[in-house]
Amino acid sequence: MHLPISSMSTAEKLDAMEQLWLSLQAEGGDVVPPDWHQEVLAERQKRIDKGETSFSSLNDVRKRLDRRDS
Repeated sequence: MHLPISSMSTAEKLDAMEQLWLSLQAEGGDVVPPDWHQEVLAERQKRIDKGETSFSSLNDVRKRLDRRDS
């Protein structure tokens, strides 16, 4: 099965990703993240601890992307 990813809007792509995550979550099973994920998380935690980053809610990100796609 191939999705028409290249023709999807950003909002549609985000929705597809959300649906995939919900499906994986519902199935359970062992999803083993790759080793590099831990490195990325550690670096992000350092930035958080230093106050060098900020956060946006998923709703805020979606609103910004919807405005950009319009």
